[in-house]
Amino acid sequence: MTLNPKGLCSFGMLAALVAGLSAQAPAPAPDQPTPPNFRVQIDAVTMDVIVKDGDGRFVPDLRKDEFEVFEDGVKQEITSMTMSHGGRVTNVLEAAPPPPPEGIILPPVRRVNDTSGRIFLFFVDDLHLQFQNSGRVRELFKKIAKNLVHEGDLFGVVSSGPSSIAIDMTYDRRRLDDAINKIAGSGLKPSEIINRGSGSEGPTELRYNAHVAFSTMREALDNLEKVHNRRKALVWVSEGYDFNPFQESRLGLRDPSSPFLQNQSNVMQNSQNDDGSSGQRVDPINNMQKQSETFSDSDLAFELGELTRSANRANTTIYTIDPRGLVAGSDIDEQVDPSEWNAFVRKSQDSMRVLAEETGGLAVVNMNDFDKALKQVDAASSDYYVLGYYSSNPDPTKRRRQIEVKLTRKGLDVYSRKEYVIRPPKPPAP
Repeated sequence: MTLNPKGLCSFGMLAALVAGLSAQAPAPAPDQPTPPNFRVQIDAVTMDVIVKDGDGRFVPDLRKDEFEVFEDGVKQEITSMTMSHGGRVTNVLEAAPPPPPEGIILPPVRRVNDTSGRIFLFFVDDLHLQFQNSGRVRELFKKIAKNLVHEGDLFGVVSSGPSSIAIDMTYDRRRLDDAINKIAGSGLKPSEIINRGSGSEGPTELRYNAHVAFSTMREALDNLEKVHNRRKALVWVSEGYDFNPFQESRLGLRDPSSPFLQNQSNVMQNSQNDDGSSGQRVDPINNMQKQSETFSDSDLAFELGELTRSANRANTTIYTIDPRGLVAGSDIDEQVDPSEWNAFVRKSQDSMRVLAEETGGLAVVNMNDFDKALKQVDAASSDYYVLGYYSSNPDPTKRRRQIEVKLTRKGLDVYSRKEYVIRPPKPPAP
């Protein structure tokens, strides 16, 4: 299930702030070739900034001239600035409204403003949620509906698998209840990962499921990139990712007498000598398979890096939640080697930490107090500034750019993203 692009583009704020500058030469003489027409596109860069005092409280009274934004050490001109306090967004650079006319006093007219709340996208990665944890996931989303989504917040919900959730952006909180009732995990159990076939790069189905989840979110982030001057939060609910789990057990390379689960076909293959007698040996094919999976962790790191770069480009903060809570041993019916299980849990949780930490978010992993964590997410999504500027660096080959925000007012702490990566230039049309 992929995210419907029309869903995220259905509201008016999805117009990108793009300025096109074109230079045209005078009309040439008939016997002269037509000179090329060059077009330069400058995209606005927006970034969320949280400012706190020494007691950890948000500072809501900062002015534009108190902020300084540097890109690769070069000071930039701030062209837009909005501030959200308690979830209500105000345009700091906007002119004050005109005074009311004298005479008859009319009731104030509510201004139609689509920037009054926050934007949340909830991703239910049911391809990486165990079915037996479906109840915990539903309870988690009930807490989200109670502690995180407030009146005026714009939100959407999408799933990666058979839960078939695709709720377009809406203010109707009842739609979230509809999504909760559909949630059902369909992730692979450790025994299924161990006993099912592997490709040249590792467990084929596991990688396919991860690529479905990642491509779904890349599409969503491409749409969120078109939204400016809004706080955008992606709440990612999953049990995490590991491209190379339970390797020794999958390939049958552990001691054949081990009481823990192994792929029996590979165990027999590894314990059968060339003359048909049994004994300790390692099948060359399985040994080669182990070597071919050496770069699985690097492949996963690359995929996560692409996602975090897309999120930073879209100025979207990712908050990851592992609904398993405090993870101990494996289920009693899954006789998995403890060392392999611990490595699997650590790597899957680390993947969730990377998504959150590289985008300025919070990773809620290995903890049971979801109420406290959701209140932290709520506070971070309610009190913030959004600064916008047009980069003064026109070099399209300089894709990775470092950002630093400073304050002229002393004694305050600033939290913002540290870099962004621009898209590579599109190849010329044939």
